[in-house]
Amino acid sequence: MIYLIDLEYVETRYTAQWKTEFPALLSDNNLDVTIIEGPADIAACTTPGAFLNFSGTNIYKAEQVKKIAELFTDNKIKEGDHFVFADAWHPGIINLKYMSELLGVKVITHGMWHAGSYDPQDFLGRLIGDADWVRNAERSFYHCFDYNWFASDFHVEMFKKAFGSKSKSFRTGWPMEYLKHEIERDTIGTKKQNKILFPHRIAPEKQPDIFEDLAHELPEYEFIFCQQMDLKKQDYHKLLGESKMVFSANLQETLGIGCYEALCAGAIPMVPDRLSYKEMYHDEFKYDSKWTRNMNGYTKYKDELINRIRHLMDDFHTNHMTSTIHNNREFLEKEYFSAKGLIDVLQH
Repeated sequence: MIYLIDLEYVETRYTAQWKTEFPALLSDNNLDVTIIEGPADIAACTTPGAFLNFSGTNIYKAEQVKKIAELFTDNKIKEGDHFVFADAWHPGIINLKYMSELLGVKVITHGMWHAGSYDPQDFLGRLIGDADWVRNAERSFYHCFDYNWFASDFHVEMFKKAFGSKSKSFRTGWPMEYLKHEIERDTIGTKKQNKILFPHRIAPEKQPDIFEDLAHELPEYEFIFCQQMDLKKQDYHKLLGESKMVFSANLQETLGIGCYEALCAGAIPMVPDRLSYKEMYHDEFKYDSKWTRNMNGYTKYKDELINRIRHLMDDFHTNHMTSTIHNNREFLEKEYFSAKGLIDVLQH
């Protein structure tokens, strides 16, 4: 049996799709899955600038721990069952390990890491940093899991830098095989316009001030902050289909779903040559990292960045650009947005 400890539903996050698509993927691969979820009405909105709601997520996780404990109490957990935590930053893994070890029921545990205090640009990293309690908690989570899953080599190395050994670290794409098909469906009939999107959270580590300044410098293009529009998923995909580019100056990115979505919608992802972007994106789409390392860097290299944007926008309809978008999308689809690595382990 596969027990999926899922993420709470947030309409503007991919967690909304993971609610249904992740379990469906497991079932489609002949895996018997039971979903362990929290209250449906919790954390429907996020703490401003964050991925989740900082208080609501703990109510959600606490209910999941209660359900796991009830399964052990009712003797429903069997030797060799798998527990997959869709977010490895889940204190419930401690409770699960406690019950498994003391009750003598050996289970196999998996944690999918998204971020943590070891990333100085994450909320935990910025607000709490390397405080003993958080670093030791993350170290404990890591050692509770038999498999620690990361979506990029960059993320694996970042974790190793903070904690040392990576003997229990494994890379797999995230379970997002559905995404390409959803975007293709929702963008049928859209026509490309001179639109440039900011698909990220409006948070300091995403440097929205740079995007805002570029909008003033390049009035020939329409610059759009997607989060300010409160879009449903289908509307967001339609907007991607109308756009020629998404722009990133991110200082934190362990995967980067928005830029992959751009490729699926036939748009250019313009990204700095750093973070997970370095290993994932074609050189055509990457610009020198120092151009946006901070606002001072942006001010110094603004002209270079503006010229690069104009060059890519001017080349948008060329065969070379069309081919590059297609090839990069296929590479990411196979290596970063397919959970084959995780599925293979669960099947064996």
